[in-house]
Amino acid sequence: MEEQLRSLRQTALKELSKANNIDSVNELKVKYLGKKGLLTGVLRGLGALSPEERPRLGQIVNEVRTELEHNISTKLEKLKQAELADRLASEKIDVTLPGRMVSMGHQHPLTLTLNRIKETFMRMGFDVAEGPEVENDYYNFEALNLPQDHPARDMQDSFYITKDFLLRTHTSPVQVRTMQAVEPNSPIRIIAPGTVYRRDYDATHSPMFHQVEGLVIGKGIRFSDLKGTLELFVQEIFGNKVKVRFRPSFFPFTEPSAEVDISCVMCEGDGCRVCSGTGWLEILGSGMVHPRVLAMSNYNPSIVSGFAFGMGIERIAMLVYGIDDLRLFFDNDIRFLRQF
Repeated sequence: MEEQLRSLRQTALKELSKANNIDSVNELKVKYLGKKGLLTGVLRGLGALSPEERPRLGQIVNEVRTELEHNISTKLEKLKQAELADRLASEKIDVTLPGRMVSMGHQHPLTLTLNRIKETFMRMGFDVAEGPEVENDYYNFEALNLPQDHPARDMQDSFYITKDFLLRTHTSPVQVRTMQAVEPNSPIRIIAPGTVYRRDYDATHSPMFHQVEGLVIGKGIRFSDLKGTLELFVQEIFGNKVKVRFRPSFFPFTEPSAEVDISCVMCEGDGCRVCSGTGWLEILGSGMVHPRVLAMSNYNPSIVSGFAFGMGIERIAMLVYGIDDLRLFFDNDIRFLRQF
């Protein structure tokens, strides 16, 4: 048995020297010192020895156990220290490095433009009104003097969800909803900003874009009031040097109607590629509210009158910031957005 103990000791120490991780050392501990380990098995065999041999061999077994426990404990501690050193090296942080600045976001150019438009009209006494983007055909077309068979509907390629509901093609339905929500013939002065949808996509059109429409109703409202309001708006957005002109046009919901042009902000009216050599840029449509539109919303056109206008926010932003492609607003290119 003494020879067996010496052989077990040498084998255990040899295997321990080859163990290179904590798991393998723990496995050796169980193999030799566990309840069913090899050394424990030797201890159980001491009972079969003579009383003279038992104390001497028992002492040898205890010496082997103590040596193995010490070597295993030492090896485990070394491996744990090495593992900790490797972890610290891999997760090392240089606390002497300067801190990293948090990148701050900022408002989108369309938001900046919309805020300027809203602030300009609010200083004139306008309120801001909003409405649903999924709209009833009645509010989007019929209540604006655009019945089912009206040819002007073809100009607004629409996203229909059902026969009666669609994604609104303009924010004009907000004007109708506002008129029908107040007492008949009540004065109104609102702008209606929001997202609108049409089936168009190129450098100057997008299937989703933004509009601001305005509505003023009251007694004695004239075309000269519309003209003065829009001229003041243009001066606030583009400066006092910009000229304004009104061209006769057609819209089913206004009569008379006019397109509003400004002198080209790029060439100051001399003619360039942006204005196609004309010196003028169209920015919005406007007109006096059609008597039928007033009547359909419980207003008496013989008592009150009003004017309305509408513009694309993207169009205004392109002119203000000199942007030549509408799609840049929606590409989320950080190089573009950082310029604003």
